[in-house]
This record gives sequence, C-alpha cells and structure tokens, in this order.
Amino acid sequence: MPSTPVRVKGRSLVEGAAQGALLFADVGLSFWGGVDPASGEVIDRHHPLSGERLAGRVLAIPSGRGSCTGSSVLMELISNGHAPAALVLAEADEILTLGVLVAEVIFQRSLPVLCVGHEAFAGLRGQGFVRLEGDGLTLSGRRPNDQWIAADVPAQPSMPSTVSLTERDRALLDGRHGKAAQVAMQIVLRMADIQGATQLLDVTQAHIDGCIYTGPASLRFAEQLVQWGAKVHVPTTLNSISVDQRRWRELGVDPALGEPASALGDAYMAMGAQLSYTCAPYLLDTAPKAGEQIVWAESNAVVYANSVLGARTQKYPDFLDICIALCGRAPLTGCHLDDQRKARLIIDVQQPDNVDDSFYPLLGYHIGSLTGRRVPLIGGLEQANPTLDDLKAFGAAFATTSAAPLFHIAGVTPEALDPDHVVESGIRLPKETVDAAGLLASWRELNSARDNHVDVVSLGNPHFSLSEFATLAPLCAGRVKHPQVVLAITCGRRVLEQARQAGHLDAIEAFGAVLVTDTCWCMLGEPVIPPQATTLMTNSGKYAHYAPGLVGRGVHFSSLAQCIDAACAATTHGQPPAWLQPTARLGNPAHV
Repeated sequence: MPSTPVRVKGRSLVEGAAQGALLFADVGLSFWGGVDPASGEVIDRHHPLSGERLAGRVLAIPSGRGSCTGSSVLMELISNGHAPAALVLAEADEILTLGVLVAEVIFQRSLPVLCVGHEAFAGLRGQGFVRLEGDGLTLSGRRPNDQWIAADVPAQPSMPSTVSLTERDRALLDGRHGKAAQVAMQIVLRMADIQGATQLLDVTQAHIDGCIYTGPASLRFAEQLVQWGAKVHVPTTLNSISVDQRRWRELGVDPALGEPASALGDAYMAMGAQLSYTCAPYLLDTAPKAGEQIVWAESNAVVYANSVLGARTQKYPDFLDICIALCGRAPLTGCHLDDQRKARLIIDVQQPDNVDDSFYPLLGYHIGSLTGRRVPLIGGLEQANPTLDDLKAFGAAFATTSAAPLFHIAGVTPEALDPDHVVESGIRLPKETVDAAGLLASWRELNSARDNHVDVVSLGNPHFSLSEFATLAPLCAGRVKHPQVVLAITCGRRVLEQARQAGHLDAIEAFGAVLVTDTCWCMLGEPVIPPQATTLMTNSGKYAHYAPGLVGRGVHFSSLAQCIDAACAATTHGQPPAWLQPTARLGNPAHV
C-alpha cells in the first residue's frame, strides 16, 4: 500500500491524543447490548464488528444508535481499561460523548472523540494505523498524497460561555446549591457546548436510565452524587433496574449482581427519585402531555414520548439525564425545537393483508434500519388504526436500529394527523418503500434460532401494559404451559397491581407464567433463563435483536398468540407468518 499518510480534519468533541489500529464499520453501534462492558467485545451479533475487541483500537463508526445506556457502558470501559483508544464519528453523538465526559469527572480518565463528517468518514474504510491529535487524524498507508480532507461538520462553539445563563444557573455553577448540582451544571454546559446550544430551558420532569447497573463505575457515579448531596429539582421516575429488587434472591440471582444493582436503585431514590422501576414510564399516571418539555432517557421511552404523546425530549444519555434532573435545566436543542421535529425522510409502507401483532415490531425494526438519525414520516397506515400497544412495540424496535428520537405516522401520531405539518414547505425529501420482501429480510434477521425447539418465552420488552395483560389472559385461559418451558413476563409494579385488581392474572398464573417486576428482559439472564436453555421465543423486536448478544441464545420472533402456543408445545414451526409469505397480497403504497 502507499506509505504517504492521509490527514483528515474534523471537529473535536473531546480533546486528546491517541493512536492505534483503525477498526471501521459503516453501521452505527449501540454500546449497551452491543458491547460487553467487562471485556470490550462487540456482542451485537447483527453488527459487522461482532466478535471484535475495542481495547486499544481507534473505533470509527457513523454514530451510536439504540440504547441511551451506551454512555454508561463506555464509561465502564474507560474505567476498566477496555475502551477504544479513540472514537471517530461521522456525526456528533451525544450518548457516547457524554460517557467520556463523565469518566473525566469521576475517574479523571478520558479518550479523544473526533467528528469528521460523512464524506471524510467514508474515506476511512478499511484497516490502517491511525494517529489522532486535537482536530486532526492521520491515517498511514492509505493514499499516495498528503492532503487534508475538509470535514463536512459545523464549527465547534468556542466556549461554553456562549450559553445564556440565568441567575439561578450561575448560582448552580458557582456551587451555591451544593457540589452535586455544581458538577451537574458543568456537565450540562459541556453538552450544550457540543450541541451548539446557546440557551437552556426548564424541564417539567425526568426519567432516569442511568439506574441500570453496567458495572462498578455506574454505582460509583451515583454514590458519588449522593455523597455530594444530590437532590432532584423536578419530579423524577426511574427506569428498570438490573434486578427485581424485592425478589432477586428468590429468583436465584447471584449476589455479585443483585447487591450492587439493588444499591444503585437505592442511590437514585436517595436523590429523591420515585420508586417506579419501569422502562415504560408512559404507562404511569405521570406521563407527560403534548408539548411538555421533559428529559427522558431509555430509548423506547424517548421515542414513545416524542412520537405518540407529542411531548418533547432529546434521546438523553445515561448520566446527562440525572444531571438535568438535578438542575431542572436542559440545552435548548434537538427535539425540544419545532424545526428539529420535522421529517427528513418519507417512507411508504405497502402493508400486507391480514397482519397479526408481530407486524408493528417488525415494521419498526425494519424502518429504523433505514433512517439512521433522520426523522421519518411513514405513510400507508392511515386506515390501519394501530393500538397504543402496537405503537409501543413499533417504537421500541425502531429505537433499537435507529438513532432518531422521533417518528411520525401520517394520520396516526399527533403531530402528523395532517402530514403537511411535519414537512418543511418547499423541501423535497428522499423516499424509501417498505414492501413484503424487505420485511421478510428483517424477519429472518430477527429469527436467529437454529431449530424449532423453544425453552423460554420472553414477554414484556418494553414492560407489559394493562391492555397486554388483558389480551394475554384469554390466550392462557384453560391451558398450562409445557413443564420444560419457562414463560416470564416483565412489567412495572403499578401495572402488575392494576392487572391483579382487574382479574387478569388468575389465568396467567395458572398457566404457569413467572411475573417479574423492576427489571426487564434486557437485564435478565441466568437462572431466570435456565443454563441449559438454548432457544428463546419473544414477540419483542427489540429483544429479538439484543438477546443473541446479551444471553447467547438463538431467538424465534413471532406474535403473542404463537408465543403462547409455543409455551404449550415447547416447539414452533419456525416459518414466517402467513401474511408475510410470498403469496400474501400487498396493499397500495402510500403517497405522502
């Protein structure tokens, strides 16, 4: 190869210098569920870097995607020595950058993060030796010239002082409200600087995703805030934690996980958060209203709040969520603003006839893979009347493969009841079409099981709703699951109480289901999943994606009814649903 180095200039999101072998992929990577926080191995079995180890290498990816907990995983990797030497991104990514910023504050350890823009990023494809310093990157042995490639990225604001501060903001920054609030405001302003925000806004509530235990660093961060006297400034709910706090010993969870994971939940409650422990805060009585400015983390919750409720939140990284909750102030940027909620992509859906409830999670998963960070406007479902559970399943799967915090469905979601309201006048948007062939390809991607056997049936990712319990009860009535199959349902404590009061649980418990609160399937492992189990079945597009990497089992993805049938038979046919067969008749594509 030519030995003359190629130099790329970009925008430094986190300053520093590093060098190492380049590890390149043109697909975004969710660090949570996609990277093992203890070893740095890429465990997303759908990703081109699956099996690679990040430690000491310069990782080049377009951006993050998926879970807000990616910031926590990256902080763990920095603290335990398994982090990449540097990150090179095509687009600024708040989740990954925030993980580095918090590691600087808590552990005084860091790594450089450079954003180079899409054109220059594409030129990095392939292996090479990289040196990164400041806003420049040198790639050895790539091209015969020594030119600088101009990066197509906006200029970095020069100082955080460009953010307009109120008197209370200054008091927080000066430490007059305590050390925790001071550090929180410093982190908020660092992020505002990176995002190019010049103002902060008041938020009315927060939902904290950082209560998920990713390792010792996540607990140390929370306990440090408690020691500094942290108290939330706005009503704050907590996401699922990593164990059922009341029953983890009964469920056989190793104390090495149960004790610190439970302590992490306690630490956030000590800051004044509510004991909610759900990844579906939109099912609580405190769910925000349309137009309400909030700070929510947890990818599925963010997408649901923005898209279905019409509230306004960014896809907040773990740790930035609690920092904003402590201040009550967030950068005025992204989906908090009208223009950033506009569609950037049109998607026409050719809906097959006679679909079942597996259609919406499959559709969300597929559309998410098409969007990247672009907000889509989806047409073709105007007469479909999706339920709130359908939209919940769609949004969770969409948030798994997309980096966008918002989707619009023409004639369905509140801001797109008139699709013209979410499209900028005079702008011609790119278009994509979703047909049965594309959906079938995504179905095959989600179905990773190698045989038709079923050991475990996983329901409740995101957490089961009251209406899902109402749908499940008659499917279970008068039946009993196979004795060798585990069927477990995760849900929030409040919904479990409601389901019991409504009489839905009698048939479900008689069927043999295990009911788990506080945590969800993305955190469950052995022994809830028996060590000898090899195959799972789920109706969740999100969990079907993450499970092979998280728990090392193959997955069958199907409808709720087929999941219950499989729980009775300990087997499934393993074929696409009838509506997805090649002979299924398609509807007409939409034109929006």
